[in-house]
Amino acid sequence: MVNFPILSAITFLPLVGALIIFFLPRASVGLPRMAALITSALSCVFSVVMLIQFDPNAPFAADQFVPFQEKITWSTDIGLSYFMGVDGIAVPLIVLTTALSLISVIWSWDTVRQKQREYFIAILLLETGMLGVFMALDLFLFYIFWELMLIPMALLIGVWGSSNRVYAAVKFFLYTLFGSLLMLVGIVATYQSYFNQTGERTLNVLQLQHGTYGATFQFWVFAAFLIAFAVKVPMFPVHTWLPDAHTEAPTAASVLLAAVMLKMGGYGMLRYNLTLFPDATRVWAPWIIGLSVIAILYGALVALLQPDMKRLVAYSSVSHMGFVTLGIFLLDLTGMDGSMMVMLAHGFNTGALFLLVGMIYERAHTRQISAFGGLASKMPLYAAYWVLFMFASIGLPGLSGFVGEFLVAVATWRYNPLLAFFTFSVVIFAAWYLIWMVQRVIFGRGHDELPEPGDTALTAEERAMLAAAGIGRGHGHGAPLPVSGGSTDSVDPSVYVPADNPLEEPEPASHGPIWGDLTWKEGLTLFPLAVATIVFGVFPGPVFHIAEPAFQRILALYQ
Repeated sequence: MVNFPILSAITFLPLVGALIIFFLPRASVGLPRMAALITSALSCVFSVVMLIQFDPNAPFAADQFVPFQEKITWSTDIGLSYFMGVDGIAVPLIVLTTALSLISVIWSWDTVRQKQREYFIAILLLETGMLGVFMALDLFLFYIFWELMLIPMALLIGVWGSSNRVYAAVKFFLYTLFGSLLMLVGIVATYQSYFNQTGERTLNVLQLQHGTYGATFQFWVFAAFLIAFAVKVPMFPVHTWLPDAHTEAPTAASVLLAAVMLKMGGYGMLRYNLTLFPDATRVWAPWIIGLSVIAILYGALVALLQPDMKRLVAYSSVSHMGFVTLGIFLLDLTGMDGSMMVMLAHGFNTGALFLLVGMIYERAHTRQISAFGGLASKMPLYAAYWVLFMFASIGLPGLSGFVGEFLVAVATWRYNPLLAFFTFSVVIFAAWYLIWMVQRVIFGRGHDELPEPGDTALTAEERAMLAAAGIGRGHGHGAPLPVSGGSTDSVDPSVYVPADNPLEEPEPASHGPIWGDLTWKEGLTLFPLAVATIVFGVFPGPVFHIAEPAFQRILALYQ
């Protein structure tokens, strides 16, 4: 595959799939999703081939032949080119993107029943846009891909989302568009400044990073790029679009938004802010570090208050992504290694958590934590996955979530022990909100289970009903009564049948819905994520081997 344009194949195969679906007869039912599955699977296969063949120590420059770079000059007059290339930062994120896109297509196989053609077109266009962002080394091309992914994600939220979907889609669109326009100003300013220095017009980022830019220029243009990437991360305080977008988005869109799109903010900071504007990076770094620590604590604390499972996981993303920006701007190899591991682990774990929430939503049509209890007795395999990804998300040693956050915390200790103390403390809050949710949803008392008289979780209303029925006096258990499920005080009396005689032992009855455990499709989407979070938790070395040479090239600018 020496001359095969593998980067273009990975990027545009989903676009080819979208075009095929567009020209399919509207009456076709199974063909659109089959086309989406085949093209996303091929893109995933090619990305794995690229990963296997990739040499992390290969040069990464604009003036020499480099493997996994593709360049076609479009216009020498304005310095425009089709320039695609990858290094050790981009490669793991590309594989993550193709894998999660394939999983999203599989998940959507039978869960999307309206406007299937348009839905799969949007998913595939989104995948092409995300892949292009990680590969483009021409700033004009990068901006095209950056804007391309905005439209299908807004459509996925606004058309296939929940009841408040239009508000969430508009909010997402406006926040992202505002940042994108500022970035466009920064791109034009950098382009013109480089021309004024050299007389050469180029948008090649590997050439632009050799320019000499003044301190004031760097400060403001750095800020223009930073705002665009900070919105995407999202950093505190420009994060408020994320909970609404996640809550209203369909499950597959939430998975791609959390697992891939948020990483583009961290990737952009590494690729553009740190390499183009090193002087401004040193000035801005303390402020970004401070905001990152605030985001880590703020996201965890606000997650504690969420009654909606999806919203809780969304705020946990704000906290986790704070580790990414913190690790990057510590300007330390350990911190950057940690930020890469956090990005990958967050993709596995949070993507899986959104899938798990989507699975129970498909059965119950609610995401309220208070609506569930005792799922472990009815859905043991589902419960096992919840526990696994919950422990991974809170950073249990041996799982992928631990490695990155621990490395970032170690690098933070070198920078400032007090900040490290606050960074480490988030482990307590993460365990608090996630274990509390799992305890209520998975291990709490089910709505169809009778309380024991000595149950300390009984509400005052339940105690009064038990006393009126004579339960707790003698050995009679009485009739089934309307009781809460341990995690809610709301009662649906229609699902309980009181006996005529309170002291008469009733016939066993089954109350509430009977749900099956995971289907083959649900297991197929969760299993690879579970394997990844275990493997990279135990053996993260390959990630560091791939990414470290790229990080060292960046850090050389700060020696």
